[in-house]
Amino acid sequence: MTEIIQLDQEILLFVNSLHCTFLDYFMRACSDKYVWIAFYLALFAILVHVFGWRKAVYGLLLITVTIVLTDQISSSLIRPMVGRLRPANPDNPLSAMVHIVDGYRGGAYGFPSSHAANTAGLSFFMMRVFRRRAFMWLMTIWMLLVCYSRMYLGVHYLGDILVGLAIGAVIGTIMGIIFLSTERRMRGRERDGNHNSGESYQSLVLGSQSTDRLALAVFLVTILALMLYAVVRLL
Repeated sequence: MTEIIQLDQEILLFVNSLHCTFLDYFMRACSDKYVWIAFYLALFAILVHVFGWRKAVYGLLLITVTIVLTDQISSSLIRPMVGRLRPANPDNPLSAMVHIVDGYRGGAYGFPSSHAANTAGLSFFMMRVFRRRAFMWLMTIWMLLVCYSRMYLGVHYLGDILVGLAIGAVIGTIMGIIFLSTERRMRGRERDGNHNSGESYQSLVLGSQSTDRLALAVFLVTILALMLYAVVRLL
């Protein structure tokens, strides 16, 4: 265990050492959950386009439950029990070697990472529902970018991130299965009622390929906006 903890610290210090002023501003903004509101809306728009408003709202409800569970399990349940100080916490001797960005140190404890758990919960939910390679790559890149920003800022170890990802992956996948199971029953009733919306799941998902471009476009625009923000801060 001592060797694992030491390796965790070395990886954190290595990632945190690869810094420059531009990345400081970029990663600090990237770590802010509110920056990604447009991306969240794009994902909800995909749900609406593919499944209709009623099912999309149900999906949004399950996503909300997912985030509440991942956040509370990581932040309110596990963290107080484990009590592992964040790398940047002033009470942690390691903090003397951590590069601090804009005075940001996070809370007292960081195991596991709620950012990792929450982003993984949303990502794995969406990837379970839309099992297409391009879309899954997009969600994975977004998830890992947010997780990397937490290590870059020195507020989480890799171990914090990995456990948070595991929590989010399990809960997000379960909620995705629940959504698909309910959607299948609803689609069956629609088919029995001779509604045009009672088409197969495969046709629904394949028909949503064009909407992937919306999520990709919003993601890229957000990244460009973050880069522009970082450049402006440099001036």
